[in-house]
Amino acid sequence: MAEEIAVENISVCLRRYIKDQQPVESDMEIVKSEVTLRLSEGTQDVLVQNLYLSPDPYMRNRMREIFTSYLPPFEPGKPIAGFGVAKVILSDHPDFQIGDIVTGIVSWEKYSVIKGGLGLRNVSHIDVPLSFHIGILGLPGLTAYAGFFEVCKPKKGEQVFVSAASGAVGQLVGQLAKLAGCRVVGSAGTDEKVELLMTRLGYDDGFNYKKEANLSEALKRYFPEGIDIYFENVGGKMLEAVLDNLKVHARIAVCGMISQNLSEHGEGIRNLSQLIVKRAKMQGFLMTDYLHLQEEFTKFMLSHLKEKKIIFIEDVVDGIENAPHAFIRLLQGKNIGKQIVHL
Repeated sequence: MAEEIAVENISVCLRRYIKDQQPVESDMEIVKSEVTLRLSEGTQDVLVQNLYLSPDPYMRNRMREIFTSYLPPFEPGKPIAGFGVAKVILSDHPDFQIGDIVTGIVSWEKYSVIKGGLGLRNVSHIDVPLSFHIGILGLPGLTAYAGFFEVCKPKKGEQVFVSAASGAVGQLVGQLAKLAGCRVVGSAGTDEKVELLMTRLGYDDGFNYKKEANLSEALKRYFPEGIDIYFENVGGKMLEAVLDNLKVHARIAVCGMISQNLSEHGEGIRNLSQLIVKRAKMQGFLMTDYLHLQEEFTKFMLSHLKEKKIIFIEDVVDGIENAPHAFIRLLQGKNIGKQIVHL
């Protein structure tokens, strides 16, 4: 093992569980400590220095003590965790060497020990920004790719609607829809984001849902003949409005329901019978269901990035001390594109 070095570590820890409210920055705390960079032999552990962290909406449910999600809650007093890009500092694992760039689930701190190297993957493409590996080449990218192509199964000429369209996933779904020869409309929460959809992301049209008194009527304006594909990121009243405007044999890919995150029980949908009337399919999915597509997906995205047929917009906040702020602004919809923390 290399010579042991004492360094200052900075961690973002969960201070307390939240209930039916949005988290605030004070629900997390910055903890500084001195740690010695070392590993025990025979553990296959990997010690990394984190370079980029990914605040994501699903993490909000992990701040609740009641476990209703597909991942267990964070523990108060311990660092929260999420996807990240890191550099290997020390390794007892044969697949990871000192200096390797890796991606996977890491703790929100400057230095993390990944037990047994669990979930880490070497980054082989360093000719693109490293942050892309938690964005267009990471969870958001594979979510958009699998959700649109595998769940929605688009056909040329179809009518596509995307909610939360300027976010990490939505910005990609819109571009994938255009590549598939579809017409695509998106909704977002500010005029600035709506402008972004059409000027940079290739959306055919878009609207600010906060300015619409009746979402169902708004969708009728943009889809007078109905919606073939809905990429669901919001839930609640938006889902109700979409169900009223489906075409026969429409498909709904349920990626997220951010509007429901404040309530333990969620919000009732009153018109699910439209799924029967329209013989529509609504399917929830997780990115982890489609890890077998990783190589195919990566090749697709890299090719289209290099040909400038796809772009990816990031919203970068510098400094791990500002990670709680970055996470909260994401939940408040203040980010433009993929929220990233650069350490």
